[in-house]
Amino acid sequence: MTTHHEIVAGGRDGDFMTVRRLRLAGSQTEIGRGLAEAARETYGWWPLAADPRRARARREWFAKHWPQHAARLRGAASVAGVDPEAPVFLDPITGVPEGSACSVTFCPPSLTEEGRGLVGRNYDFFLTSEAALFAMLSGEPVEDDAPPMASLPYVITSVPDDGPATTVLTMNELEGCMEGVNEHGLTVALLIADAESAGAPVDAGPQVGLGSGQLPRFVLDTCATAEEARLALLAAKHYDLGTPLHYLVADASGDAFVWERGPGGDEHIIDADSAALCVTNHLLHCHPDPGNLPEDNEETMETYHRYRSLRRWNEKGELSGPALRAALDDVRYEARNAGGYPLRTLWRSVLDTGERTMSTHFYLGDNADGSARYSEELVFAAR
Repeated sequence: MTTHHEIVAGGRDGDFMTVRRLRLAGSQTEIGRGLAEAARETYGWWPLAADPRRARARREWFAKHWPQHAARLRGAASVAGVDPEAPVFLDPITGVPEGSACSVTFCPPSLTEEGRGLVGRNYDFFLTSEAALFAMLSGEPVEDDAPPMASLPYVITSVPDDGPATTVLTMNELEGCMEGVNEHGLTVALLIADAESAGAPVDAGPQVGLGSGQLPRFVLDTCATAEEARLALLAAKHYDLGTPLHYLVADASGDAFVWERGPGGDEHIIDADSAALCVTNHLLHCHPDPGNLPEDNEETMETYHRYRSLRRWNEKGELSGPALRAALDDVRYEARNAGGYPLRTLWRSVLDTGERTMSTHFYLGDNADGSARYSEELVFAAR
């Protein structure tokens, strides 16, 4: 296995964030070992005890439906020095707390100046540690000097011997991701799906199937096109931990869709038409008419305002990389609180389905005037 591990943004005194780049090449088991070593070094990762029956069912499900992940878990087990079939969770899932917000839009290649499909996303999240956030949500005081949850993200490029190369960006889950692109030009990004009714994460532990953060990585590992992704998701078993997410998936041909689940587990595919596809933090299948959206309140995290703003930018017909970046900057969270909680746009990414790249700048702190300070935009290739 070949490994390259470096800090690519932030990391200096006064910077909110230290962004690490990890590149792994080799077998899936070797890649899993590299991920676990990085997680242990950065986050203090260690396997969690699990119910033997559930642990076995998870292993068997992964082996059948996502063998790439099953192999990576064997590598993680070797780092921990445990039997791969021991009753432990090697891939714990961290829920996304109530109130985070994101915006994503897809511009098909037929409409962009570059002639390539572009996915743009803002990743909006809290500036606190997990303990401090949950204390705020519960109204209890807390003294906590742990680093903020989102202050140690990773850009991970995996080049396996037996599958597509991928580049993904993750806040804190090295077995999953928030967004990414593979060597086929397939891209995926996740968002909170129902900001108004989303609750705090349920502490139920990993279940059988795909966790919220694992779903994008599963699609990138196993699919080359949006249509393959539709079929794979319809056939898969997946779950959230109390905070439902939805996902935008787009491929190099311009085919794209949003994947959602309703409160009862019903599955919905919202296909892109000839126009750009916009997604924020409300369920699209519950609001099929974009011209008849509700007004925002304190619980909606401005989802309808951001959605309308993105659509107005796209309806101008000036679709290009620079215009997409300007549209995302227009709806980003900058130097303001959401419902009393400190929230910022922590990064902005543009994923190019033709070039197979992800271009991202990262939040490093606030300037003296309260505006956000970002790193230069960095370009990461899926290879």
